[in-house]
Amino acid sequence: MPKLLNSWQDWWATPLVGLAGGYLASLIGWPLPWIIGSLLAVIIARCSGWLISELPGGRKTGQWLVSSAIGLHFTSEVLSQLLSHFVVVLIGAFITLLLGLIGILLLRRSGEDQATAFFASMPGGATEMVNLAQRHNADAAKVAAAHSLRLLLVVLLIPAIFTWSLPPLAPPVPAPTSWPWLAVLLPGGALLAWLWGKLKQPNPWMLGPMTACAVASVSFDLHLGLPNGAGQVGQWLIGCALGCHFDRNFFRSAPGFLARILLFCLLAMLAAAGLGQGLGWLAGENQNSLMLGMMPGGITELCLTAEALQLSVALVTALQVLRLFLVMFLAEPLFRLWQRPRPAR
Repeated sequence: MPKLLNSWQDWWATPLVGLAGGYLASLIGWPLPWIIGSLLAVIIARCSGWLISELPGGRKTGQWLVSSAIGLHFTSEVLSQLLSHFVVVLIGAFITLLLGLIGILLLRRSGEDQATAFFASMPGGATEMVNLAQRHNADAAKVAAAHSLRLLLVVLLIPAIFTWSLPPLAPPVPAPTSWPWLAVLLPGGALLAWLWGKLKQPNPWMLGPMTACAVASVSFDLHLGLPNGAGQVGQWLIGCALGCHFDRNFFRSAPGFLARILLFCLLAMLAAAGLGQGLGWLAGENQNSLMLGMMPGGITELCLTAEALQLSVALVTALQVLRLFLVMFLAEPLFRLWQRPRPAR
């Protein structure tokens, strides 16, 4: 009982702080206010010395709601368009993977070891990259810090830049809600996420529900959506969870390393924007969707941005998911190839 009481004392205020931040951000019209406002509010609280902690299961619940909504965007028409442009998606995902070379060069020039520089620069899931870093004797703390800072920058900068650089749009007509379908799809997505996690697959609470809803939506041509407010609840929970990764110690630790990661992330974003525009022009695709899809993570935040701006959620999702799996399957073999001794001349 004392342990449960202490746990409750650690996190009870986190959702309330996040709720206040999300509400204030919505009042001033900030893009994706419920994820960004709650994220910033929790970071400010923790940096002030109030070390509130993550709501148990909060991030998983938020991802479950948001990814279910994203999956419902996949209709048969959207899937056929996506398959017809698969080559463009594959090229975009490979290009995004190659952007990690910028970080590797910057970190190696500053004296970081090969493993730390490599896994800190890969645009993959933070948990998976930290696990690989530990397996290859890298500095796991620096790798975790690099991916946390990358995600923070993407969440704070990309929605704002895209929202304010594009002409304002009228909000889309909300899709109808079918409670009988949701009563099947939402538990089914949670079950698939649990199974995905048991199989040690990446990002299970994002990819599991999204897959379940996308397959059903395409198979039965549903054209459905979640009820009003469900997406905002998911964003709020994700923002609260993300904010708990940061405190004063994080920003004070290895300032030189974090500054180089900051520079790498900004250069990677600029390169992704330029390459996305060029690829879109060559392939005759929507340049804004390609630019957004090629940004260096994370899937949830970029898909939400695409949804808010009425861009191709399916294209952005496909680019991000394919890049994630490319990193997962290629990162370790590429690192071993890099480490292989070169033959003496």
